[in-house]
Amino acid sequence: MDTAAQTERGLLAQAFRALEPVGLRFRILGAGAHGGDRDADAWIALRVGGQDLRYLAEVKRGLRPATLGAVIQQLRGLEGDPLLVTDHVTPPLADALRAKGIEFIDAAGNAFLHRPPVFVFVKGQRPTEHVPPPERGRAFQVTGLQVLFALLAKPELAARPYREIAAAAGVAHGTVGWVMAELPHLGYVADVGGRRRLLNGERLLGQWTEAYARTLRPKLLLGRFRGNIEGLYARTAPWPDDLLLGGEVAAARLTRHLRPGTATLYTRGVDPKVVVKLGLRADAGGNVDFRRQFWTFPGEERRLVPTLLVYADLLAIGDARCLETAQLLRDGILARLV
Repeated sequence: MDTAAQTERGLLAQAFRALEPVGLRFRILGAGAHGGDRDADAWIALRVGGQDLRYLAEVKRGLRPATLGAVIQQLRGLEGDPLLVTDHVTPPLADALRAKGIEFIDAAGNAFLHRPPVFVFVKGQRPTEHVPPPERGRAFQVTGLQVLFALLAKPELAARPYREIAAAAGVAHGTVGWVMAELPHLGYVADVGGRRRLLNGERLLGQWTEAYARTLRPKLLLGRFRGNIEGLYARTAPWPDDLLLGGEVAAARLTRHLRPGTATLYTRGVDPKVVVKLGLRADAGGNVDFRRQFWTFPGEERRLVPTLLVYADLLAIGDARCLETAQLLRDGILARLV
């Protein structure tokens, strides 16, 4: 059993122990359970009235508001009854998960279970046991996530020389080397017919979007402003060549399904003249984010960021409107990963 699997088993055991005082008895039926298009972390069972209520467990540590959308998307991708198992769910997150109908248990003794004849909702419990932090490989650190972004957005890059991947991802050549060395051990890259190929794209997409929201996205923020979102959405010209639309505004253009409430703009640096031209003013709680463009894809659409990044930002925003629209983009992203 590898280290990640051992850590997952340890967290499952802690969550099970934490819920024994309220009469809930869980056990593991098997690891790596098949849950539709991808595997869950484990099959588990809750013993109730002489019968087993079975769940597909998805083990996540360090749940945060920014990662909630990505986690929910992964859970909804499982066929069966998913159960989120984590180290600690704060009261606001517990309310958010319950509102979205996401069942969970944690290592502190908090839980939301809603499968007749069982209804349990416990929140406000604090951890009493230390849960080891997840061991994250270099591929899921900041620059590694940039490489993964390039590979997920342009899967054909997996077979290209490292210098091309580095140029697309905006990282050093050496960074690509250690990421590509790690990915085969994680099951995400293999040689097929003498060419490198990306594998298990759906699972990698789920892990990347979660890690992006947690690790990379906060590093990209250049500034926050306030402005007229409808005006930005409707604006056609003039438009700065080095400013790309992302987030809700880009999603609205791609799907015609969303009325944007925020705007995410990607650029190499904030130009004060552009800020004035777009009628924006600095505001730490504003509705317009400027974020750093780190990638370079030759021949890309010059007005919108890649669809993969639109999708990831919608999950990071995480409200119901954005999650619904993200689902509309997901199938197109996965189709490129087959």
